[in-house]
Amino acid sequence: MIRNSVEFSVYGDYALFTDPLTKLGGEKLSYQVPTFQAIKGIVESIYWKPTILFIIDEIRVMNAIRMESKGVRPIDYSGGNTLANYTYLKDVHYQVRCHFEFNMNRPDMEFDRNENKHHNILKRSVQAGGRRDIFLGTRECQGYVEPCVFGEGESFYDKYGEIHLGTMVHGINYPDETGRNQMEVRLWQPVMKDGVITFPRPEECTQVRVISEMKPKLFNESNVESAEQLLASWGEEENR
Repeated sequence: MIRNSVEFSVYGDYALFTDPLTKLGGEKLSYQVPTFQAIKGIVESIYWKPTILFIIDEIRVMNAIRMESKGVRPIDYSGGNTLANYTYLKDVHYQVRCHFEFNMNRPDMEFDRNENKHHNILKRSVQAGGRRDIFLGTRECQGYVEPCVFGEGESFYDKYGEIHLGTMVHGINYPDETGRNQMEVRLWQPVMKDGVITFPRPEECTQVRVISEMKPKLFNESNVESAEQLLASWGEEENR
């Protein structure tokens, strides 16, 4: 156990951790299990500060993997609606173990590197069910969070053995987290053993592809002045 780790369960009626290959034709098909990035997004909805980076250590799949397809009418860019089939995971429940580290690529947040403070706030936020709404992969899939002890309770996949899940997206590398001026996607081949998936750290992923050039957004005095001017203009509009 890492000193600043936290454990929680997240569950919901539906989830959609989209396989990007299925989006090319306008359809969406969920991966069988959540990605590192999806769980990281859930943790950041529970509590997030730019000072820290969350590392997902393990997840435990509690319920049987089941899928359900639905006909939906997403908005078409050319106007109106179109028809598509989305395939969701149904009745999902996961136990999560994760921890945080300080983001050394944000020297402007050095003053906020107080491990005890952030850990206590994170634990209280888990107790409260998160600071923001929890989504299981997409906006229409509402999730719920509560504390747990990782490994307790019965899982459908206890003593099930190994399940190889093929090549999946692990996550996204952003420039403010890596220090590189580019956005990258990480791939890996997960193996679920008795319902537990152990994630490698982002820098341990060997299959990394560059998506595009990107520079981190800097917050400096000019940004603050622009924000103040914008707020002032909004105030003038309200007074009118």
